[in-house]
Amino acid sequence: MAEVLEFRVPAGSAQTLLVWGLEPTHSLFSVFSKFGLLYSVRVHSNAAVAGPGCYAIIKFYSAADASRAQHACNGQRLFQNSPLKVCVCTKQKGFQQQVLALNSNKCQELANHYLGFNGWSSRIITLQNVSGFDDENEEVGKKRSVRYLCAVEVTLPNHGVRTRGVGLGEADVESGEDPLEFVTATRRVQKLAVGKALSSAFQKILLVVLESGKVAVEYNHAAEEPTDSLTEEELEGLVQVSELPLEPFDLEEEVLSDLTLDDELPVWEVPSN
Repeated sequence: MAEVLEFRVPAGSAQTLLVWGLEPTHSLFSVFSKFGLLYSVRVHSNAAVAGPGCYAIIKFYSAADASRAQHACNGQRLFQNSPLKVCVCTKQKGFQQQVLALNSNKCQELANHYLGFNGWSSRIITLQNVSGFDDENEEVGKKRSVRYLCAVEVTLPNHGVRTRGVGLGEADVESGEDPLEFVTATRRVQKLAVGKALSSAFQKILLVVLESGKVAVEYNHAAEEPTDSLTEEELEGLVQVSELPLEPFDLEEEVLSDLTLDDELPVWEVPSN
């Protein structure tokens, strides 16, 4: 049976494992990553009433990978003296978890795992400074608002799929701040806009993982935006006048420390403002 993966934070109970009976020293990531790509491994100390030790919550992107890991590891000693207890988390009735879009770093990690490093590429269509459009709303002498709009295109050449994403990065900077600090803040806002645009583009891609291990790709029409039908010239024109009809979506926090304009998207050059 095929499994469909989205570029979103795994929220299903079937993708989540609960591991308990952990001793203080453990190698969870190295053991469980052998079964498939992991979104996260979080270890917590037991409550005082439960005695010494730890438990962990492990999230896979694929429910099939989580199931294989559970069956293989439950009751096994693996890296410690006592056997581990591993189970698939049960869904809590009446509780609906918010589904977040993956940040750009996680999107690239997921794409690299299932499509290969050469299985996709991306480029910036436009990156424009739109800071001046709301100057009339800013308090004179207090803060300057720095805003950049970015449009990115993601291409999957082996599957004939091409998607676009648009993102807005913004931050308030003190007017009296050191010029170098202002330049640094501007670069961070640019990176944030690029990251959000890249994540937005990946939201329109569905990975269909077959039982054989092969991966097919589908276009996610449910995530389509009005800007997807525009030509590049029309898109750049809308960015320049700050009239892009941005569709809001809940995004996992971007990790800017790992995101640079030099190596985030190696196939493009940053357009001048």
